[in-house]
Amino acid sequence: MCPRAAQTCEICKNVVSKYKCPSCLLPYCSLACFKTHKETPCAKPSSTEENPAASPAKEVPVERSVVVEEANDVVEKTQHKASAASPAKEIPVARPLHVEEEKFVLEKAQLEAIASSSEIREALKDEALQKLIYNIDSSSNPLQELDEAMRVEAFREFTDKILSNISKSK
Repeated sequence: MCPRAAQTCEICKNVVSKYKCPSCLLPYCSLACFKTHKETPCAKPSSTEENPAASPAKEVPVERSVVVEEANDVVEKTQHKASAASPAKEIPVARPLHVEEEKFVLEKAQLEAIASSSEIREALKDEALQKLIYNIDSSSNPLQELDEAMRVEAFREFTDKILSNISKSK
């Protein structure tokens, strides 16, 4: 398998892009470049412009935008409750949503089960666990960070709690 050549950000043209616009697939490097790009409307490229052989994994379009919006509502409500309890510094991360298989997209009830679980909320008070999650979320290689985190027993227990809550809500 041959690695793809790194693409340059199409907005600033200075930095290697880490992200692609979910609408038009234009490569960009940062939240600032994404916001600049979004100042003008864009659209998904036609199928003749896309090169399916270049994509390593099939990206399933998530047609359930309502579910994504509902998921965002759940996250916002949870963050609001959490911020009222303890003032935490929020760092926005612009990362487009790409799903390899639709079965990996959580339903609203599953997201609510996670957000409302006292067991998960209690586990998230652990600063070491918070740091592991932050490192995964902010990494340029999140899969590698996730593999490393899975070697930590506290993180494995945390993921087991999440999976248990997801399966209960089905």
